Amino acid sequence: MANFILIGICILAGILFRKSKALPKDAHKGINAWIIYIALPAVSFKYLPHITWTKDLLFPALAPICVWMLGWLFITMYSKFSKLSKATSGGLKLVSSLSNTSFIGFPLIIAYFSEKELAIAVICDQVTFTLLSTIGIILAIRSSQQQKLNSKLVLKKVLTFPPLIGCILALILPRYLDLSALDILFDKLAGTVGPLALFSIGLQLKFGGWFSEIKHISFALLYKLILAPFSVLAIALLLGMNGMITKITIFEMAMPTLLTAGVVADQYNLNPKVSNLVVGIGILLSFITTGVWWLVLTYSGLF
Repeated sequence: MANFILIGICILAGILFRKSKALPKDAHKGINAWIIYIALPAVSFKYLPHITWTKDLLFPALAPICVWMLGWLFITMYSKFSKLSKATSGGLKLVSSLSNTSFIGFPLIIAYFSEKELAIAVICDQVTFTLLSTIGIILAIRSSQQQKLNSKLVLKKVLTFPPLIGCILALILPRYLDLSALDILFDKLAGTVGPLALFSIGLQLKFGGWFSEIKHISFALLYKLILAPFSVLAIALLLGMNGMITKITIFEMAMPTLLTAGVVADQYNLNPKVSNLVVGIGILLSFITTGVWWLVLTYSGLF
């Protein structure tokens, strides 16, 4: 219960600070920079060196890819049926197919499960970011037609992303160096992810004009919050998978939209109004839907 109270306080504090204008308009960018450059790499160093690698960990690595592919198909069919513009279709694909595996996912995993399960979430998060930085950027460029594809730019964005660098270093360095003296530091830095991420989300939440776009928002969130995790659950059952790795993977896929996907949609003018509404409303609804998914994963007897 204390974790849920903390989640609510952090998001509410962000909303109140935004409305009071006590912080600069772009204050969330500084907070996000700390999370991306310092806190998330610390999470990798805290958990990844202690993972026992097995073939079961392929599931959290492949699940985001399945969600992306099925989301692309779902929105493509919806776009043809509703005769959406290329820009709107591209924006909906971005915000429907990528999960908020860190900013929302990490705090909720701690709240519903335990902190040690973040190691599995880190794997989901790295694959999700790689999808956004490669296929997501390509989709955004093709949908906006504002600029030509630049393979060097895409490669640079992937290889210079701090959490990805942290992930790679966390897997390599402990094999050659004893980093145990830094465990306390990594623990303290990693502990800032949840509160700061939730506070940052509160600073960015906006809901104006949602009713006029309710149809597009509903279809996007139907997939992101319900069909996407259900698809991963169905795959797990077909493969006969169970255990905590499977539960955490499905739970991560039940998260709302990745915030950065909304930012990319905004940068490439992919109907940013609808894209940002899907992000904002999805975050609020996810506190209900993830609770339902936790009940399914915990008490349904499926795992």
